[in-house]
Amino acid sequence: MTRKTLPTALLALAVLCGCGGAAETAAPPSPSATAAAKDKKHQLEAAKADCMKQKGFKYVAWVKPELPETEEDRSRSAGDYQAMRKYREKYGFGIFAEFIYPKEMDTPEAQSERGAADPNMKVQEALSETQLGAYHKAKDACMITASKQVLGVTVKSNIDYYNQIALARKRATSSTLDTDPKLMELATAMATCLKGKGYTVGDTTPTAMAKRGENVFYEQLDKVGREQDDSVPDVPPPTKKGQGQPINMPRLTSEQAKPYLAKEIKAALEDLECGKDFYAAYTPRKSAIDTQIRAQFAY
Repeated sequence: MTRKTLPTALLALAVLCGCGGAAETAAPPSPSATAAAKDKKHQLEAAKADCMKQKGFKYVAWVKPELPETEEDRSRSAGDYQAMRKYREKYGFGIFAEFIYPKEMDTPEAQSERGAADPNMKVQEALSETQLGAYHKAKDACMITASKQVLGVTVKSNIDYYNQIALARKRATSSTLDTDPKLMELATAMATCLKGKGYTVGDTTPTAMAKRGENVFYEQLDKVGREQDDSVPDVPPPTKKGQGQPINMPRLTSEQAKPYLAKEIKAALEDLECGKDFYAAYTPRKSAIDTQIRAQFAY
């Protein structure tokens, strides 16, 4: 089973970086701003559904119901050390935890159980191979139309829509967070600390340090998946510029995943200890950027 990263599916939001115009603080969005962003999502889906209907295809205007945000979620987004530590003590970086805590991690299977699965997947499953090809061609065309109409954004396809989200986030974080002298200083100190604990650290820019731990375990996840799947090479091919690396999801029982998660938890806690000051400064600003991008692209 292969799950793609953001350029081709929403896992990308976990693996890639994201979107434009940076906010200096992490003040939570106002209720009116949140409502406006949600309304834009519905407008985008309605425009896509109307376009698909005109092209002779069924498409359900659907916005995935999100799990309610908890106070701990908000604290983590603000860079609170205790909230981040509590999360990492149980879930690590949140990579192998989904095999043990599917509901808490809101996996696709858990989403299906809570009625949050995309109904358009069933629509597509009922199509022949020829029909499916025509369906995706129409869907790309409708995404182009709807994005321009609702978001004022020019895209070339569904995949390009996600690529643009990733590119916008990368530009915003790189131009503001990676050039901030204080964050650069804190990231360097974090890297020195991790090297002292025996970890390999390459890029020491703030955005790279924030994703370093996650990326290590995504690579481990992909490695296990590749070892299980004879149809893919054991070593991933080079990634294309502007695209994320597909993740080959392994099949693991809860018991099989526990040793991987134990290592991940240990690494995540040491990462947090070394980056305590860094995350306190970096995370709220990164959260503000993510909020802005989500509103901009209605995803």
